Amino acid sequence: MIRAVLDANIYISACIRPQGPPGKILRFLLENRAFHLVGSAPIFDEVRRGLNYPRVRRYHSLSAEEIDRWVIALALVAESTEGRLKLRAVERDPDDDKYLVAALEGRAGYLVSGDSDLLELHEYKGVRMITAQAFLRILEK
Repeated sequence: MIRAVLDANIYISACIRPQGPPGKILRFLLENRAFHLVGSAPIFDEVRRGLNYPRVRRYHSLSAEEIDRWVIALALVAESTEGRLKLRAVERDPDDDKYLVAALEGRAGYLVSGDSDLLELHEYKGVRMITAQAFLRILEK
């Protein structure tokens, strides 16, 4: 089965615009179990923070409590990794290394992101960095 890590921007985009590719990816996960989600506490913390940013809050109507419940539900669906691996792969934004750590520890084949710093890597130790649109095409096959 496909194993994938989703960047926080994918979750946030899915929340804001459920009909877009990120929202469709989450539906594939929750309704069809089309792939195995891999995540980590730092990733889900970033999702929670991102959804609470004032500039993001104006695009959704979730309360802080609803955001917490949504993030907890996603974390329960995901296989959680420990985050013990130390690496330095994303030169321009070392904070993005947490996604690669989760992918490597969780044996994920894909890291789905809209972040150019990650996408420019294309591949890292067997993990392919792809856009939501590209991952959706894989799931639709």
